[in-house]
Amino acid sequence: MIDSARYPRLSRIQTPHDLRTFDEAELPAVAGELRDYLIESVGKSGGHFAAGLGVIELTTALHYLYDTPVDQLVWDVGHQTYPHKILTGRRDSIHTVKQKDGVAPFPKREESEYDTFGVGHSSTSISAALGMAIARQRQGDGRKMVAVIGDGAMTAGMAFEALAHAGGMDEEPDLLVILNDNNMSISEAVGGLTKMLGRATASRTLNALREGGKKILGDKRSSPPARFVKRWEEQWKGMFVPSTAFEQMGFHYTGPIDGHDLPLLLSTLKTLKGKKGLHLLHVMTTKGKGYEPAEGDQIGYHAVGPFDPSKGLPAKGAPKKPTYTDVFGDWLCDAAAAEPQLMGITPAMREGSGLVRFSKEYPERYFDVAIAEQHAVTLAAGMATQGAKPVVAIYSTFLQRAYDQLVHDVAIQDLDVLFAIDRAGVVGPDGATHAGNLDLSFLRCVPNMLVMAPADEAECRQMLSTGLRYSGPAAVRYPRGTGPGVAAGNDLSTLEIGKAQLRVQGHRIALLAFGATVAAAEQVGRELGLSVVNMRFVKPLDKALLLELARSHDAFVTIEDNVVAGGAGSGVAELLGAEAIVMPVLHLGLPDSFQHHASREDLLAEAGIDASGIRAAILKRWPDVHGSNAPLSATG
Repeated sequence: MIDSARYPRLSRIQTPHDLRTFDEAELPAVAGELRDYLIESVGKSGGHFAAGLGVIELTTALHYLYDTPVDQLVWDVGHQTYPHKILTGRRDSIHTVKQKDGVAPFPKREESEYDTFGVGHSSTSISAALGMAIARQRQGDGRKMVAVIGDGAMTAGMAFEALAHAGGMDEEPDLLVILNDNNMSISEAVGGLTKMLGRATASRTLNALREGGKKILGDKRSSPPARFVKRWEEQWKGMFVPSTAFEQMGFHYTGPIDGHDLPLLLSTLKTLKGKKGLHLLHVMTTKGKGYEPAEGDQIGYHAVGPFDPSKGLPAKGAPKKPTYTDVFGDWLCDAAAAEPQLMGITPAMREGSGLVRFSKEYPERYFDVAIAEQHAVTLAAGMATQGAKPVVAIYSTFLQRAYDQLVHDVAIQDLDVLFAIDRAGVVGPDGATHAGNLDLSFLRCVPNMLVMAPADEAECRQMLSTGLRYSGPAAVRYPRGTGPGVAAGNDLSTLEIGKAQLRVQGHRIALLAFGATVAAAEQVGRELGLSVVNMRFVKPLDKALLLELARSHDAFVTIEDNVVAGGAGSGVAELLGAEAIVMPVLHLGLPDSFQHHASREDLLAEAGIDASGIRAAILKRWPDVHGSNAPLSATG
């Protein structure tokens, strides 16, 4: 429970209704307590951190002035919503964030009526809020709709598609878009829009004039000279800021204003709340605001594990075994040294996808395209038409956003693009929005694709080299975190296309394991005396080995960390059907549902694809698997 002595105001706030009982003069103190409580809470639990610190004042102002949840706030990039969750009934449970059965790390409609739209990917808020505003307008409902977009999300094309649509409507809906401009995504924000906004708000001339005026006239907004200077500043500011760009799209532009100046925020929002039509408020904030270590290391404090706020993040200890992301990052640099035409592309995930070293060693061959997954894939396709060897480093769940480009621009043209797909399969604490559970299904059906899933770190490196040398589109999908601990080495050797590996020679049942499930399958296979195959290739499958195993075994068990529907196991069943082979096949994989947030280990166990689950499923189907070599009898 919250310490009421330490947080005398915040302890009285269970919902925004309680917040609105405070006098406006007390709100800066409320915001201060909210910031301190966020630091304390995330210090205990870990989680997304710096982005939330940057929107403390904005969150407080919005919930104070708007009648939420009747008026509806739509947040973009949900990792900035921890303060929102604290103010909307989840204050005492925020320490459970990302934990099984705990608070979700992103807005989630089934968790709270204040979470009006589910979000995990960025740049969706304007489209969603516009749709909500249109629907309410048609119903004659006058409630307010506010979209808060920021943390780099305005760099994505989808945001501008929504702006363009809204501004072109004959019957203009009522919608306020708040651009939370902190010059950051997870990494530094990039792209032309970022540069334009940066030039506007960092104008030395404007800042010098503003600060000079304060020295002469003071900073009291109530005095006539100060009011005159304020009006003059707004006119002068128009010479520097990109208001014209937004206004030509149909939005009335206000700003930029200091997003940490709570009285100014309240005054501005009061004015905008009473206006009809399309409005865009540009606020300037600092990611990590109010916690000095986070302000100084906004990337490092974007998301954190538990830490002592008085000491900051713990110093890095002895190197742990490399993650799959580390293996990819090292391979990319080694491959670039050997292949002058290699290009590295990421949609705003330099740190997450392991491109930091590459960006420093090969800056002229490194392309961060901002939060623009569709552009990243077609950019790679364009490069490939000119003889380049582009490597697109992308999370599985983010590749979903560029699926049309993968099919239309890469696969149809059979172009040499390698997709290094991180966070594939079960991801864990970030929940359904970040789970890479579908990629084998949506990749396997695409003609011309080579699809691989490594069993360990060394195999991951070999597969990346195989994909780079392959003539056509190729994908290597690997999980979050570490693998079995097989040393990856530093060579660039390749694998024979479509060749699986028989790991254990057993009898009666063959376990056909794909990717991260191989280690657990091998453990079970050795215990039960069953054959175990590291399939390696999802497409093409090792047809010769599968037909040989079908002749010598009574049944197959396919195991994958992908949904069963349409996944790798389906490919095995299709091959058997095409060869007119009738035999029992047990498909183990992820469920036909969206898994909630929990640890990766919990979710694998829940799906029954850890060693315990695999063993139990086999014994349930074939209880006499330990018996003689007589034909197996199945139950159920």
